[in-house]
Amino acid sequence: MNAAPEPRKDPVDAIIEQWAEVRPDLDTAAMEVFGRVYRLARAMGDRIEKAYARYGISRGEFDVLATLRRSGEPYTLSPRQLSATLMLTTGGMTGRLDKLERAGLLRRSPDPHDRRGLHVTLTGEGLRLTDEAVGAGLAVQTEALSALDGERAAQLADLLRELLSATER
Repeated sequence: MNAAPEPRKDPVDAIIEQWAEVRPDLDTAAMEVFGRVYRLARAMGDRIEKAYARYGISRGEFDVLATLRRSGEPYTLSPRQLSATLMLTTGGMTGRLDKLERAGLLRRSPDPHDRRGLHVTLTGEGLRLTDEAVGAGLAVQTEALSALDGERAAQLADLLRELLSATER
């Protein structure tokens, strides 16, 4: 009976082996998981950034547009709602809104119920671009996830959900 083939080694395995040599007392199981999660997030972030760059936007700018798009018609939120959803300071949000407004992808208008407030709304062009960009980003993610079959991809999503929930408590 043949034994299952040993999984291919990756750069995280090399790091774990180095720690085992110099600090055999360490339990590096968490490092194996989070080292891979970090490397995966960085690699996928770079790929998705390239996909969005074709539309003249960064990943952070896409996040603003996508948040407005997901809010449903009339695709309007306050800058404060956007900042809270994206966990950004108001200063960081202002820079993104300025660039996206100059590009004609959103517009800011006074809040009719609060003289000090603003509404941020996707323009028609912003809606079109967001719908195209989300498709491009999903294509990159789907291609990467195709390394796993559907059942294993679903299992990974469940495990990551459980871990994320535990760390965000």
